[in-house]
Amino acid sequence: MYILAPSLLAADFNILGEQIRETERAGAQYLHIDVMVGIFVPSISFGMPLIRSIRETSGQFFDVHLMIMHPQRHIKEFAACGADGITFHLEAAENVQELIRQIHGCGLKAGISIKPGTPMEEIFSYLPFVDMVLVMSVEPGAGGQSFMPEAFERIRALRSYIDAHALSVKIEVDGGVGKKNVRQIIDAGADIFVAGSAVFKKRSISDNISQFMEAFKEKEGIR
Repeated sequence: MYILAPSLLAADFNILGEQIRETERAGAQYLHIDVMVGIFVPSISFGMPLIRSIRETSGQFFDVHLMIMHPQRHIKEFAACGADGITFHLEAAENVQELIRQIHGCGLKAGISIKPGTPMEEIFSYLPFVDMVLVMSVEPGAGGQSFMPEAFERIRALRSYIDAHALSVKIEVDGGVGKKNVRQIIDAGADIFVAGSAVFKKRSISDNISQFMEAFKEKEGIR
């Protein structure tokens, strides 16, 4: 089953609760929540108070993407405020195996991510221990960027490794994901699709999500 994870970076915070409920009604199983504090990446977004405030609004899986240094300092707090899964960056982790154990110890799904310039092979040894790998198809830190075509090969290489080693880890893709390229990304091997502008901009949220769901059903039918 393919999963859509609308990115809250692109939402309208004047009507955030309403928009979250609309994504859930339309079938989006996850919410992708980027946490940035201006150090690991230059941007600043939101953190625990927002997650805590919207937790009662949604029954969706809260997919928390930590783009911060020293993520191990904050895992328990993010778990307490409502995260269901936490993804950290290899480049920001001091002890990857311990961080994975810490996330799982809080009852959460653990994900690992790397920047586009980091060789994919650097995370292969951790794949048996995580639930998800987040492939960044843009430089992390800002919404609205275009999908990097070289990400297709990275997704294919990751899918090949996962299948060859009979691993159950999911592949999530974040950055420039939209209705025009979602089928290509599926074909490359992705399972979870983070979409911001493609969900929250232009047409209605429900109409935007319905186009993703159509693509998912089409591809699931020919698996």
